Amino acid sequence: MNIKKEICRLILLGITVLALPASGTERVQAGVWNDTDGNPINAHGGGILEHDGVYYWYGERKGDHTYRSPGVGWECYRTEAGGVSCYSSRDLKNWKFEGVALKPDTADHTSDIHPTMVIERPKVVYNDKTRKFVMWMHIDNHSYSAARAGVAVSDSPTGPFTYIRSERPNNSESRDMTVFKDDDGKAYHIYSSEGNSTLHISLLSDDYLSQSGSFCRNFPNRFREAPAIFKKDGKYYMVTSGCSGWSPNEAEWAVSTTIMGPWTPMDNPCRGKDADKTFYGQSTFILPVGKGSDRSFIIMFDKWKKDDLVDSRYIWLPIRFNGDTLTIPWTDTVDLTGSATDFAAE
Repeated sequence: MNIKKEICRLILLGITVLALPASGTERVQAGVWNDTDGNPINAHGGGILEHDGVYYWYGERKGDHTYRSPGVGWECYRTEAGGVSCYSSRDLKNWKFEGVALKPDTADHTSDIHPTMVIERPKVVYNDKTRKFVMWMHIDNHSYSAARAGVAVSDSPTGPFTYIRSERPNNSESRDMTVFKDDDGKAYHIYSSEGNSTLHISLLSDDYLSQSGSFCRNFPNRFREAPAIFKKDGKYYMVTSGCSGWSPNEAEWAVSTTIMGPWTPMDNPCRGKDADKTFYGQSTFILPVGKGSDRSFIIMFDKWKKDDLVDSRYIWLPIRFNGDTLTIPWTDTVDLTGSATDFAAE
C-alpha cells in the first residue's frame, strides 16, 4: 500500500489519521494501543460511555497468564479475572488509565467476581433518573456453564462500582451481551441465550438494575453472539458474529424498525481482505460519535489471541451507509475524532 496516497484518501473522506502519542507514527489497526502512561490498554470485550464530554472505555482486565480450563470440550482458554478496567479520553485518541472500576473479590472464593471466575463484555449506561452508572457483564465459571449476567452500580463513571448480584435473566442463559440505551431513556439487555442458539432482547427496569420481565427472542437457531447495536434515523441496526469459539468467522448485520423486533437478518457487512473472517476480529460495541447530521458510528472489534489473551488487540472501523445498507470497509487507520461530516456515508 502507498501510505501517502492512503492518508490523502482518508483526509478527503474526512477521516483523520490516529497517531500514537508517544511516537507520532500512525496507530495501525490491531497494533499495540498504549495508554497515556505508555502501557498497553487492557480493556477487552469492552464498550464506551460518553458522559459530560468525556469518553469512558470499560473492558475486561485480563491477567498475564493464559491457560485452558481442564475437562472442558471446547477451546476454553482464559485468564484470571482481573475485574473491569476504565480508561478516559476527550478525543478518543489519548486514553488515561483511571484504574480498575470493578475490582475482583479476592477474599471470597464463592464470589461471582473472584479471579477464578469469568467477567466478560462489561457495558455501562447512565441512568438520568437515579444519577447512577450501571454496569452489566457476562458472569461465568471455568466451564462457561453458569451463563449468568451480573450487575454493578456506581456514583461515578470511574468507579468504584459495587457488585450487586448475578442472575439468569428471564430464567434464561446469558453469555455474550451488550446494553443499549434508547432515546427515550429506556435501556435494554441484549444477550446470547438457549445454548447461544438464540438472541434475547430484554427491557431493563426503570433503574436499570434488574429485568422488567418484557423480552423477546430473535434469530432462533441461527447461533449469533457478540451483539453490537445502534440506532440511526429511527431504525435499529445490529452486528453479530457466528459461534466458533476463539476462531474468527463471518459477521452478519440485521435491521429493525423497533428494538423488540422483528429483526431482518441481512448479509456480511464487511468489505475488503479477510472480510469473510471479519478481519480476524469479533464485534463488541458500536460507538456513536457527533450529533445530528454530523453523527457517525465506529464499530469496535476484539482481535482475540487465544493463547495469550492479554495481548489480544483492538480494531475500530467506520460504519458506512448507502441508503439503508450498512457496510464496514477495512481501513488501516480510522477517524476517532468525530470531525467527519459524512464518513458514515458512501
